[in-house]
Amino acid sequence: MNLNSAGEAIRIDLDKWERRELFAFFDRFSEPFHGVCLRVDCTGSFRYAKEHQLSVFLTLLHRSLVAANQIENFKLRSADGEVWQYPIIHGGSAVGRPNGTIGFAYHAFRPELMEFVRDASLDIQRVKASDGLTRYSGQDLIRYSTLPWLDFTSLSHARDLSTKGSVPLITFGKITDASGRCTMPVSIHVHHGLVDGEHVARFVELFEQKLAAPEAE
Repeated sequence: MNLNSAGEAIRIDLDKWERRELFAFFDRFSEPFHGVCLRVDCTGSFRYAKEHQLSVFLTLLHRSLVAANQIENFKLRSADGEVWQYPIIHGGSAVGRPNGTIGFAYHAFRPELMEFVRDASLDIQRVKASDGLTRYSGQDLIRYSTLPWLDFTSLSHARDLSTKGSVPLITFGKITDASGRCTMPVSIHVHHGLVDGEHVARFVELFEQKLAAPEAE
């Protein structure tokens, strides 16, 4: 597992870590991930993206990354029974191609929204023009996908349970405009040895704050 492909990870001293027993308990599971689906208000960022002719998906992804980088547990990853913490978490996303297949893009985190969307848009265009299935192998990211056609209420992911993993998975659904407010379903799946429900709730709270203020860092 490539831990240090984009920035130095710091190894957590498990003997002194308050979550050591929780991590040991859940990391033994064949499926240590838990997930939740919920609806968030994305009115501010949706309108900002439209007004500035930005990708709505990348705008929402950026606001999510800004929030995730403020939650320490969302920057933890496990490998071979050890836990590592990254200083910065980036994004990866599934990209639909014109021929009906998908590829995978990597989006280096930038605090400034316009800069992030510009760079990420270039990588998405590169993936759309390719036919390979190369995926960034580092663990210092969150993997994103979008189902813009579906107002989903539950969601599962294809996962190889024979391979340990701890990268969070976040999916955005169909944006609905009702009574002047835009909302969308969001699915969040995380490794329970690293992230509890309280951490997910804090992330969601921050995410909605960032969605309401699209230019804020």
